Amino acid sequence: MAFRFTVATDAPSLFATLYATAKTIRGSGLPTGLIHLIDLRVSQINGCAYCIDMHTKEARHDGQSEQRIAALAEWERSDLFLPDERAAFAWAEVLTRAQHDRIDEAYRALQSHFSAEQIAQLTVTAAQINAWNRIGIAQHIEGTAVGMAA
Repeated sequence: MAFRFTVATDAPSLFATLYATAKTIRGSGLPTGLIHLIDLRVSQINGCAYCIDMHTKEARHDGQSEQRIAALAEWERSDLFLPDERAAFAWAEVLTRAQHDRIDEAYRALQSHFSAEQIAQLTVTAAQINAWNRIGIAQHIEGTAVGMAA
């Protein structure tokens, strides 16, 4: 497959900054499993095949069941997810889809499960995976690991 460009090679300082942010998110104190599921759900919404594959593997490696991974695309209709996870997924989705009419409702749901610091961390988590998805799609990296490391 031909790449249009790769951020890692063509803009290495920007890649390093994005990668450092991804590592900081992983060390933020949010449950790693929740981060993987948010990354996977946002990647599903954005249609980034590389990220879907990577975050499915990460979620599985982190102990998420095949049933929960498979149900994530329809999490609102599934009873497999806890209320805090559901609030986090709703938040990630309204940010990803820029659903201004739903943001206040999603924020209120978060407040009953997460501190202000955790809400900020969840917000950066959603923003970060959206950035990686868009980079992956722009580079045209469907199904390959070149140029991505988040």
